[in-house]
Parts: sequence; structure tokens; C-alpha cells
Amino acid sequence: MSGLVTGTARIGILTVSDRAAAGLYSDEGGPAIRRELAAMLLSPWKSVSRLVPDGVESVRDAIVELVDVERCDLVLTTGGTGPAPRDLTPEGTQAACERMMPGFGEMLRARSLEQVPTAILSRQTAGIRGRALIVNLPGRPSAIRISLLAVMPAIPYCLDLIGAGRLDTDSAVVSAFRPVADPLPAGGQP
Repeated sequence: MSGLVTGTARIGILTVSDRAAAGLYSDEGGPAIRRELAAMLLSPWKSVSRLVPDGVESVRDAIVELVDVERCDLVLTTGGTGPAPRDLTPEGTQAACERMMPGFGEMLRARSLEQVPTAILSRQTAGIRGRALIVNLPGRPSAIRISLLAVMPAIPYCLDLIGAGRLDTDSAVVSAFRPVADPLPAGGQP
């Protein structure tokens, strides 16, 4: 398909945690995302990582920097999606995005509920800023794997539609969905 962006996709990995940002414990979510992506993706990609404390502004500002300055095609956040007072990642994500993609959060909760009943407490969401997709993931490494396996089938095609970098998955791990004959070029415009 002409119009597709090729080359190395840039993936922002944003860890949101007051305690990790303060150095009280090490970030486990960001490295877990990198490990899972390394197993799932065949196409070249580069990660750009950030670690910020919980808060609407800190999350919003980090997403804006990752997309607008670092030119990330995809931003995966980890942490801050629960009901605790400082869990504000969804609000920061919404503040940074131009359009929301509620289907991602619905799928994340549905898949996680198969594993643990407290997944209903998750407020994960996703949205688009410019030509980038932002997806909230949980903070626990084991939950990150479940979540990425649930949404990765849709991420590459979403990136195609918004004109972002191309991602190809290893079908032995997770198969990405792409229509056989898509009548729309990248960016979704005829």
C-alpha cells in the first residue's frame, strides 16, 4: 500500500509511579513492556522511555513530549490506571489526546477479567495525538503481557490508518489484523 510510513518505528514507554519516580523502588513496568515488544515485533523499532510521578499534568506533558518532540508513533503507558486518588494516567492521557479510542480500554478490561476479578477496577484508555496512538497498560509485569496480547492485534492497523510508523508482529506470538485489500491509504483518507 503506498503512503505507508516505513523505517524504524518509535515507541514511547511511559512509566507512571510516584514511588518509582522518587527512587523508592525500581521501574518494573517499562522493562516488561520492552521485553514483550521484543518478543512480539519483527519490524525495527526504537524505544524512548520516560518515568514520571502520578498526576494529570505529568502524564499529559510526558505524552506531549514523546509524540511532539520525540516523534513516537506509539506510546505505551504503565501504571496509574486504578481507582486510587493519585491514579490519574487516564485523565492525563485524555488531556494529551485529540480523539479517544474507547475500544482499547474495553478489550483490556475484558481480557484481564478472564484472569482476575479486580480488573474491573482498571480505568485504562487509549487515544490519538497527531499521528500517534497512546495506550494505557497496567503496572504489573504479568498484567502487561496479558494486556499487550489483547490489543496488539489491532495496534499495527491503527497505526497504518493514522499514518504512523509500521509495526509487523511475529505471528507465532501474536497476529496483527490487516485487511487483505484495504481501499484506504495510510492516514485513512481516500
